[in-house]
Amino acid sequence: MHLTGQARLAGVIGWPVAHSRSPLLHGTWLARHAIDGAYLPLPVHPDDFPACVAALVRMGFAGVNVTIPHKQAAFALCDEVSPGALRAGAVNTLVFRDGAIFGSNTDGTGFLANLRAHDIDPAAGPALVLGAGGAARAIGAALADCGIPVTYCNRTHERATTLATTLSGRAIRWDDRAAALSDHALLVNTTALGMSGHAALDLTLDAAPPSLAVADIVYVPLETRLLAAARARGLRTAGGLGMLLHQAVPGFAAWFGVTPVVDDELYRIVAADLAG
Repeated sequence: MHLTGQARLAGVIGWPVAHSRSPLLHGTWLARHAIDGAYLPLPVHPDDFPACVAALVRMGFAGVNVTIPHKQAAFALCDEVSPGALRAGAVNTLVFRDGAIFGSNTDGTGFLANLRAHDIDPAAGPALVLGAGGAARAIGAALADCGIPVTYCNRTHERATTLATTLSGRAIRWDDRAAALSDHALLVNTTALGMSGHAALDLTLDAAPPSLAVADIVYVPLETRLLAAARARGLRTAGGLGMLLHQAVPGFAAWFGVTPVVDDELYRIVAADLAG
């Protein structure tokens, strides 16, 4: 890396942030395009978040990604937010321009791009979304924008009901998730169930029609038990790493002026780092 005094700077703010693969991801694109710039991991305590963002704006950063636990706090700092961020109630991408802060949420668009990369049509039919957190909200809003009905299912039914009301969907109880597969074209796991260090997602796919597509936003491990079970039944699948890669594209384009490509080489680089 050879930086000049005109280097463009961006990064990812989190607490903690050492686990983030975003510096590797964006660093690969920076090297690929020989861009005079850098993307930095920025560990920021929640108490310091507003002051640190203001400092980055004044220091001339092009913008930042924000991750747990800062997405709602970042939303509150924005001078303007995208329609997708407004519906999600959180932002993960900040662009600094002329002293102002513009926020967007790329989780939903990244999820849709990952589906299409796996030849899955997001608008093929009703979607069943497991979970009711920030990711479920962003993904559910993006799916609804495709004009398809979305059903929400969460271990705490009240949260699913609230999300369904907010996004004009419907909610079903957790114990009904397996039977509901027969009425849906897409199943999306947005919970941490199945992630390394967490309990497995207990879900039988016996009622799944052959046309069902299965997506999991978990990317550690790269193939969850849910995806493995779906693949064994011949169902189309989309893993979480692809969503991570695709959601990063809009921010990189805004900060560095080049729209990068998500390809097999990039997938292998980040996957190898995760495996290591």
